[in-house]
Amino acid sequence: MSEVKDFLNPAEEKMELAVEYLSEALDHIRAGKANAKILDGIRVEYYGSHVPISNVANVSVPDARTIAITPWEKAMFKEIEKAIINSDLGIMPENNGEVIRISIPPLTEERRKALVKQSKGEAENAKISVRNARRDAIEGLKKAIKNGMPEDVSKDGEEKAQKMHDKYMKKIDDIFAAKEKEILTV
Repeated sequence: MSEVKDFLNPAEEKMELAVEYLSEALDHIRAGKANAKILDGIRVEYYGSHVPISNVANVSVPDARTIAITPWEKAMFKEIEKAIINSDLGIMPENNGEVIRISIPPLTEERRKALVKQSKGEAENAKISVRNARRDAIEGLKKAIKNGMPEDVSKDGEEKAQKMHDKYMKKIDDIFAAKEKEILTV
């Protein structure tokens, strides 16, 4: 006979992963100030394979509006520049032969709204994952009644699943609110 925790533990793991994924996704959305994580999605050709820029260069943030990239090999300057230009960052890198600099321009009001909308979409995806995890747990508990689990134990499990769902939904709302504030702060 299965127990309530057999359904709640996997659901909680899925909810936790949804929150972690949301945090990671929102870190890649630039909010008007320099953040090295916006380069994480950009890959460069390096000895036949595509690798993140951080694998072929030192990436630093010397001030709030600049990202400095210092390639370890001179041959990588062109590759890194080309990858940044071809990415969806929409920022032109400056190369002085020693360091590639990316100046982060201040965001326009229109761009801020688009970034908030993108962030809201990521938050909604995380909420869907949390809802799906709750639904799976509750369906599992209902099926367990047929396999001999007492109905009151199943109902208690459903209440616990709902409380867990509410806790993670609040986390998602808090993370989104913080990102929204960060984007909208001029």
